Amino acid sequence: MSIIPRTYKEWEHCITVECGIPLSAEYIADRIQALENMRDDKTQRFIKRWGEAHHAQVLSWFREAEERHNT
Repeated sequence: MSIIPRTYKEWEHCITVECGIPLSAEYIADRIQALENMRDDKTQRFIKRWGEAHHAQVLSWFREAEERHNT
């Protein structure tokens, strides 16, 4: 597996297993809010390091996690 997840399943594994972070509703909402804030320093560093396309992909995975959590 690549260090950069390519699918939702890989990303979810990375977050929950590799990093040990539960995808709670609060965590998901916090991350979506942060990733949507283009003025946030951490978001800018994320984009600089990983690129705009990956930023958009990660944001979409958090939104998918939010949808899955709400069902």
